Amino acid sequence: MKLKIFVCLVYLAFPLNLHAQESESSVIHGDIDPSKPTNLYTQLNTVFEYQSSNTQDLFGLRSIIQYAFDPDNLLLVEVPFLYNQRTSSFGVSDMRIRYFNAAKRNVTEKIIAIVPFADVSIPVGSFENGLGSSVWSVAGGVVLGILASERLSLFPGISYVHLTKPTTDLIPEDLKFNSNGLGLQFNASYVFNKSTFLFINPIPTFLNTDGNWRTVWAGEFNLNKIIIPNKFKMNVGWFPNFTNEVNIIRLGTTVFL
Repeated sequence: MKLKIFVCLVYLAFPLNLHAQESESSVIHGDIDPSKPTNLYTQLNTVFEYQSSNTQDLFGLRSIIQYAFDPDNLLLVEVPFLYNQRTSSFGVSDMRIRYFNAAKRNVTEKIIAIVPFADVSIPVGSFENGLGSSVWSVAGGVVLGILASERLSLFPGISYVHLTKPTTDLIPEDLKFNSNGLGLQFNASYVFNKSTFLFINPIPTFLNTDGNWRTVWAGEFNLNKIIIPNKFKMNVGWFPNFTNEVNIIRLGTTVFL
């Protein structure tokens, strides 16, 4: 069950792994600047993913479609297709739907964006086959974009997090609880040159389950390389959950539409 809850939490852990559009000129060459996660572009992401834990390993593809209605509003739909080595099962894992609204841009010279967001994970994956959490997760919050220097941008965020009781019959009813808490992120984006940038994001989540508080420490280390400006980029990332001892490696491609 510990790993299943983590699958849900890891979705919450990275609420702003997306790309955007700003009116000002960017350090990254071209009109599209994916180094700032408060920028919102229509794009298609295909990610190869490998998850490793003490109890099981999973791998497969994660499809992420992002549609920008305009420069300030974006809808994201994420569907993973994973294989669980422990259960020898392949199928769809839990889906994720997110919505972002850039409510304010260029508030001051340093504050470049204020972005509220909503984040929902839907337990469509099979809990029995080790592909889903059987838990709905809902988060709502806001991210602030701060321009620290020409190369360094900061994107701190805060959100309210709610996890429902597991729906699976494999967990006894007296062990099922809702969880509520607070999620934080401290995302930093550093631009090395016109085509290469790095996200580093410590992510603590504080959850109250049946009166007991616990802290889940997770993070993101995501190196990105623009191959064709305004059209195509690649990325490699490590997404650890230090508390539950789960590691996720992702290799992805992004096509801007």
